[in-house]
Amino acid sequence: MRLCWTLLGLWLFYISAECILLPSQDELKHISQLGEKYVHKEIENAIDGVKEMKTVMERSEQDHDNFLSTLEETKKQKEDALKAAQEMEEKLNEEESVCDETTRALWEECKPCLKNTCIRYYSRTCSSGSGLVGRQLEEFLNRSSPFSIWINGQNIETLEKEDHQQKQHFEDLERRYTDVSDGVDGIFMDSMRVFDHMRSLHQPTWFRRPSRIYRSLFHDPLFPGFHSMFQPMMQMTQEAFGSLMGADLNFPSGDGNVSEDVVVTKPFGNDKMTCREIRRNSAGCVKLREECEKCKEIQHIDCSGKKPLEGPLKKDLEQALALAERFTKEYNNLLRNFEEEMFNTSKLLDTLRKQFSWVSSLANHTANDEGVFKIQTIISKDTETPEKPSDTKVSVKLFDEPEMSFAVPGEIPWTDPKFSEMVAQEALDRYKQNTV
Repeated sequence: MRLCWTLLGLWLFYISAECILLPSQDELKHISQLGEKYVHKEIENAIDGVKEMKTVMERSEQDHDNFLSTLEETKKQKEDALKAAQEMEEKLNEEESVCDETTRALWEECKPCLKNTCIRYYSRTCSSGSGLVGRQLEEFLNRSSPFSIWINGQNIETLEKEDHQQKQHFEDLERRYTDVSDGVDGIFMDSMRVFDHMRSLHQPTWFRRPSRIYRSLFHDPLFPGFHSMFQPMMQMTQEAFGSLMGADLNFPSGDGNVSEDVVVTKPFGNDKMTCREIRRNSAGCVKLREECEKCKEIQHIDCSGKKPLEGPLKKDLEQALALAERFTKEYNNLLRNFEEEMFNTSKLLDTLRKQFSWVSSLANHTANDEGVFKIQTIISKDTETPEKPSDTKVSVKLFDEPEMSFAVPGEIPWTDPKFSEMVAQEALDRYKQNTV
């Protein structure tokens, strides 16, 4: 007992010698109550911010529904046109089969000429890749019919390939959109549980429930944000669709080489292709068909009194291909437009998330008898120079987090009403750093 009194005496002597000013228990309780009111106010503001997130996402969902409706209609038009083109091509191939032997002989001489002509023009301007272009074109021609090189417009194989890429892009876009929507819903639902708790005096704890999948992602401090989920797709879209519709998109060259920009495909013509377009889609080399005599002979070949490439069937096929290409481009534009819209929406969502989503993490906290905020200790030293007051050291308990300690600038004494707000805000800022 004597030892305890001795230690207490030493502590009082230290406080007196250091001129340490300590608030009474009643004063400490009052300061904590003021700080708790501030924390509750910040929680309510954060809940309002999460509600705004939900509103932004709901508006986006309306746009998403309209996007899906228009996309489905365009998809059907594209598929119908592509199916019609495939039927026309089959009929044209049937007419070609009548003079198959003659056509094939011309074709076998046309193909190497077309390949060599393509490589020659490509190599004049493009810095590299001529070998790849030659191999790709040879493979393409071996899969093609002789008549196909004289059909104007995108060839069916290219349109089918792009249709496959569009399906993959749409599925990826939908997956990312769903992830964002689920993330916002999860933050909103947890925030509403916090809201319900604040409005009830009968619930003893913040509700605790098992973590959902979204929480492991969107509550991870390392999560880069909703915006990053759409940012990489912008580049992916350019690369994917640039390979098939590159002439329309006008994306800059990857290596910055000026010679990559344009290749004039005919000495005195207006047709132009980029080096990149040829490498990604060597089928573009069929534009050089006028440079090869044997290829030109195919155009006017006579099959038992019929000239298939001079009849109405060719015109019908070209019209069907034009429609398929048109709806393919419209489909691309719809995907890009919605992606750009989500790119911008996700940026706004991220701004709101960084400011307010911390409140949703409280749904996984348990309350204690001491409330959500309590200042444990305040230590302030009196100084001989009032114009340079020393910092005030505080230790704080916020929610059910471990106790935190920090210093408050001495210019604001603990007797100032602003002191409690400053301490509460600093504690909240430290909490947010670990949750947002």
